[in-house]
Amino acid sequence: MPNTLLTASAITRESLRILHQKLNFVGSINRQYDDSFAKAGAKIGNDLRIRLPNQYVVRNGATMTAVGSADTLESQVTLTVNTQQGVDLEFTSNELTMSMDDFSKRVIDPAMNQLAASIEANAMSMYRDVSQSIWNGGSAITLAQVLQGRKLLSDSLAPNGDRSANLNTTDNAELVQALSGLFNDTTNLSKQYREGYMGRTAGFDFMENTMWSAHTRGAASAAYTTSTLVGVLPVSATPVSAITVATGTGAMNVGDVFTIGNVFRVHPETRVSTGVLQQFVVTAAYAGGAGSVSISPAIVLAGPRQNVVIPTTSATAAITFAGTASTAVGTSLVYHKDAFAFATADLVMPQGVDFSAREVFDGISMRIVRQYDINNDRFPCRLDVLYGFRTIRPQLAARLHNR
Repeated sequence: MPNTLLTASAITRESLRILHQKLNFVGSINRQYDDSFAKAGAKIGNDLRIRLPNQYVVRNGATMTAVGSADTLESQVTLTVNTQQGVDLEFTSNELTMSMDDFSKRVIDPAMNQLAASIEANAMSMYRDVSQSIWNGGSAITLAQVLQGRKLLSDSLAPNGDRSANLNTTDNAELVQALSGLFNDTTNLSKQYREGYMGRTAGFDFMENTMWSAHTRGAASAAYTTSTLVGVLPVSATPVSAITVATGTGAMNVGDVFTIGNVFRVHPETRVSTGVLQQFVVTAAYAGGAGSVSISPAIVLAGPRQNVVIPTTSATAAITFAGTASTAVGTSLVYHKDAFAFATADLVMPQGVDFSAREVFDGISMRIVRQYDINNDRFPCRLDVLYGFRTIRPQLAARLHNR
């Protein structure tokens, strides 16, 4: 059978198919595609505004809440789409007569490997936005730890469907070995033994990813205290996204997790204390000593978005960091798909080139542009993706830190 000439659309579709297969984290979170980025006269800039669910306070009795105090509090987050990455290729006239199968194996597949790895690694940095975490540094992952992660998601009202457990290679190997005798389904057993794949169990779709980076905790000591508590924090619906630390030494890294004494998380609907200390995450690097530390989630002590309660009258409390100072631990993540969002947008199509095409596959937009070099009888070619990502609802995810 004669080879089929490769068209721009054919190459782009094949590239997207291969890229999508390799993005198992991005492929398991919320993906949004917006073609208005590239529409003449209708461009929206670099930002997508994503509206979060509204929350309300339940009234007791027949008397309505005072006018003005029951307004709907809408909130939104902004997802910026401004990261452009791509792969540059070059072909001779003869090479462009290859069949699609040969072209995929020789050219597209290795190119998409590199591009997918870069995109995936960038998106996976969102784990640092998640405060809910289980620290088991120095020990192997266990099913009990995964189930604790499941509990954190359920306590945060994450829907039961579309939950994933994305494990680093060490965690995956150790968990597969530990659970090898617990599966009865022959199909799962076959995949587990032959491919190290567990499928779905404990309410999660399990997958393995080599791109998870270890998290190195900062050098912050256990002597940190905060003076941002009762008498300082406003008991209102206004979020407080920074706390004042009065004592302590050592730097804090972005992604470090800590609790504050007597600051308890509440049930997200009843707003009754759970008796469990709220976990917070450092959102900006902090050099150490007294000062202001940026945190997430923001502290809200009243109103429909109340997330903590402080039952003590003390104005200060001790800060306790998870993990061991200046020590790296492995990272895995359990999450609902709506915890994170990944968006791509159409890049503008250039004019006056040899050929160009743009395709969208499962929410990912890719553009190919090729030009002819008459001096060398070659075709320089570029494949580009314009994307952005954002943690939308970090309470729908939990970090697992092991060895």
